[in-house]
Amino acid sequence: MPRHAPLPLDDRTRRWALWTTGVCLLPLLLQLPPQLAGGIAASAVGVAALSWRRPLPGLLRLLIALALIALVITLSRFSIGRDTGCALLAAMLAIKPAETFTLRDGRSLMGFALFAPFATFLLDQGPLSLTFGLVAALLVLATLQRMAELESGDLAPVGPRRRLAGIGRLVGLGLPIALAAFWLFPRVSSPMWGIPERAMARTGLSDRMSPGEWIDLMTDDTPALRVRFFGSTPPTSQMYWRGPVLWEFDGRTWTQPRWRPGQPQTLAEPGRERWDYEMEVEPTDNRQLVALDLPLDAPSGSYLNPDHALQTFRPLGAISRWRVQSAPPARYEADLSPAVRQFALGLPAGFNPRTLALARQWRTEAGGGNDAAIVERALLWIRRDFAYTLETPLLGRHSVDEFLFDQKAGFCEHFSSSFVVLMRAAGIPARVVTGYTGGYRNPLGDYWLVRRSDAHAWAEVWLRGRGWVRVDPTAAVAPERIYDTLDSRALGGTGLQGVRSLFDVSDWVRRGWNDFVVSFDAQRQQRLLSPLGVDRLDWGTLTALLVGTMVLGVLWMVWFSRRSERERDPVLRAWHRLGRRYRRFGLEREPSEPASAWVSRVAGARPDLAAELGMLSQRFSDWRYADAEPGGRSARALAKALRAHRPPANSPGERR
Repeated sequence: MPRHAPLPLDDRTRRWALWTTGVCLLPLLLQLPPQLAGGIAASAVGVAALSWRRPLPGLLRLLIALALIALVITLSRFSIGRDTGCALLAAMLAIKPAETFTLRDGRSLMGFALFAPFATFLLDQGPLSLTFGLVAALLVLATLQRMAELESGDLAPVGPRRRLAGIGRLVGLGLPIALAAFWLFPRVSSPMWGIPERAMARTGLSDRMSPGEWIDLMTDDTPALRVRFFGSTPPTSQMYWRGPVLWEFDGRTWTQPRWRPGQPQTLAEPGRERWDYEMEVEPTDNRQLVALDLPLDAPSGSYLNPDHALQTFRPLGAISRWRVQSAPPARYEADLSPAVRQFALGLPAGFNPRTLALARQWRTEAGGGNDAAIVERALLWIRRDFAYTLETPLLGRHSVDEFLFDQKAGFCEHFSSSFVVLMRAAGIPARVVTGYTGGYRNPLGDYWLVRRSDAHAWAEVWLRGRGWVRVDPTAAVAPERIYDTLDSRALGGTGLQGVRSLFDVSDWVRRGWNDFVVSFDAQRQQRLLSPLGVDRLDWGTLTALLVGTMVLGVLWMVWFSRRSERERDPVLRAWHRLGRRYRRFGLEREPSEPASAWVSRVAGARPDLAAELGMLSQRFSDWRYADAEPGGRSARALAKALRAHRPPANSPGERR
């Protein structure tokens, strides 16, 4: 059989395809690092411009592909993760238009483009990503419809309203089945397979801290967690969200010991206050969890390490919820073992000689047992002579000396690190604690929002009779940085009420989305039908409900498609109405009766109608099967002629 030449894409259809590909690519690029996203976007625009008239040479396409692959691998530091795979998908999609010039290529591009919004959900499951994904899917359907019109030869201008109506019908067909699959597909409480972790780290807390390296985190206003309290709520000044505790110092970097599950915890005597709350934690891809200082016990799926910091058994790769109880300690590890004391006094040799000399001087002046006086003296010095700023130069080898005696300005990393070194040099056990401070209460949902920019580092010193005591040197110099809320710090109090209200609404919507969609798990599914009296859903019941819903959905799709085909096409609609006009003569066309057979039957009973009806029937058959009258104008003319035909009640010359 002879092979047909590929049908080329006209300029308008190709523009549709390229714009649709860009919209599909956009949500995925928004989830990638800015440098990588910018490189891929620039490549996509360049490829589209260079290949607008003719395909790019194969060698050039290969070089562009290799350059993008090298960019992805380099920025991911040669690690493989789900974000690396998504970035490679975006890179390949960016250069795919270089070889898209025929109808077959265009359909292949649309199918490939749909993978981009789907891959976005591996990185983010927020409502904005879903909105972008839905828009992209609708545009893909519209572009495929345009390509179908190109193939059929019917390229009559179609208004946006009519095209959107057609796409809406397609979406309406599949929506019930999609919802049934989401709500009723049996869920398992643990994952059936693993999703690779990210290769490109998110901003967030870690088990390491080097003074000056938290700039990206301190300027990141994305949510870290949302908290709902049950009962009393602590004042903002007491909202210290405890995270990794750092002990080891090499002269520049503080690190957390490698605690393992099951190691004995230190003894803490809780105070009278109790705080019961639920945390909705944003994904971080690590195992660090925060809790109000101090958590009383570890929720399921986590454990308390010896520093009373929560850690999870699985990486936090998705939004998770944790119910925790905390209480400020009355005494915390009041008896310090010699080994722990030595660990909490350790300092590397050969660093910060001026700090060591000052600490020895203070120890001599305070005496051997007055540790609290040294702590207060250090806080007084910081409060009097230091300033808070995020604009700090990178410190050198003797970082603590440079900060305390030369720079005297920095942020929480500098203050906490230098304070702990000063305390250790004075013979006071001390350590650095990292986490978050404060929060912003959203009045719409009555919950507290803690952002990544609320990240903070403070100190804990060990005092005789009290144990570990929290000391925040940053609060001594800049209490507004610690205790002010987003309401007064970022939104300017009463000056920007509209912006604050918009922020409240948007975050409340995001929280609701997380609650009802992202966090829909096996337990939530079990409670799905409880309002209808179904206390427990087992797998058999869920499967039966799902299969039954699917069957009803398929039957509805078949009925709707057949009905919509008859009613949507104006020519078919006019033809069916013409047949019904002969009902009063007993000559209505049967559903299975061919047009030619029906005309012959009508001609036998009414010869006066044979000529006109035969001509209309032939035109309809040519339009329907032979495609003898392509184009929108002929179709509209045929529909108009069919609607205008009215069979007279009597034949000419016949008595009424």
